[in-house]
Amino acid sequence: MVTTLGTVGTPVSLRATGATRRRLYVQAIVKSIFGLLAFLTVGVTVLIVISLLVPALRFFSEVSLAEFFGTTTWAPLFTPPRFGIWPILTGTAWTTGIALLVAIPLGLGVAVYLSEYAHRRVRSVVKPFLEILAGIPTVVLGFFGLFLVNPEVVRRFWPIGDVSTFSGMGAGLVVGILILPTVASLAEDAMNAVPRGLREGGFALGSTRREVATNVVFPAALSGIVAAIVLAASRAVGETTIVLLVAGSRPTLTWNPGEQMQSMASFIGFAGIGDQPTGSTGYLTIFAVGLVLFVITFVLNIISIRIVRRFREVYE
Repeated sequence: MVTTLGTVGTPVSLRATGATRRRLYVQAIVKSIFGLLAFLTVGVTVLIVISLLVPALRFFSEVSLAEFFGTTTWAPLFTPPRFGIWPILTGTAWTTGIALLVAIPLGLGVAVYLSEYAHRRVRSVVKPFLEILAGIPTVVLGFFGLFLVNPEVVRRFWPIGDVSTFSGMGAGLVVGILILPTVASLAEDAMNAVPRGLREGGFALGSTRREVATNVVFPAALSGIVAAIVLAASRAVGETTIVLLVAGSRPTLTWNPGEQMQSMASFIGFAGIGDQPTGSTGYLTIFAVGLVLFVITFVLNIISIRIVRRFREVYE
């Protein structure tokens, strides 16, 4: 037995008791489970990349990169096929950009209000409604955009060209509604994490509530706000159902968002339910577009991580 002398010379055992050993065993088991889950997450990501990369390489062995990125006609499921990705790439950019123009100012405004102005009771009511809005199925929002936003909003107020039943503008507006709770909720959480002492210091210097919110709280929570925006952008880039229902399925290279268009994610959803033979070039197109979409979201997340690390402030 390992012993040592206590304060009055009494031998004290350093051997772990039964309860201590059991606690150490439980900690070791939990640590192993968490490590397994971490490796499982990495493994799933690697498998996703492989499942996209292998068919995509087969596709690019049949279709050159010059044709894929150098032409402007997208008709891979027709005869003769055309594989210029720019129409669905610009469609993705239009819907995502419009969605962010809707979600960022509205979401940040809601976040600032809930964090700095709203009474505790008001916050306890509004915050759950934001969570409910985030939980609405995308197909419901898609039909909302198809039967209300496109005919009642876009057709009446968009002045350029003739708006058809489908439009990229309507899809962007509805996707903006979809990602608004993400921006508002995460940004509000980041602002609430700012220590109260910073606010009190601003008030002590004679700043108004608006000045404290914009010049103290907002910069201090910038890393969390940027992370919320990038997460919402990634969600908007990959949205399928809303864009498929509201923007249509005709890939059009246009500078007018009031026209019908198709995004990369909606093309994958549209072509995935088609009758393309497995292994055909049209079928492999799904994986090529999916790989491009994965790369875009991956780059967005890398940018988010770098910005968060650059502006992150740790308070103790």
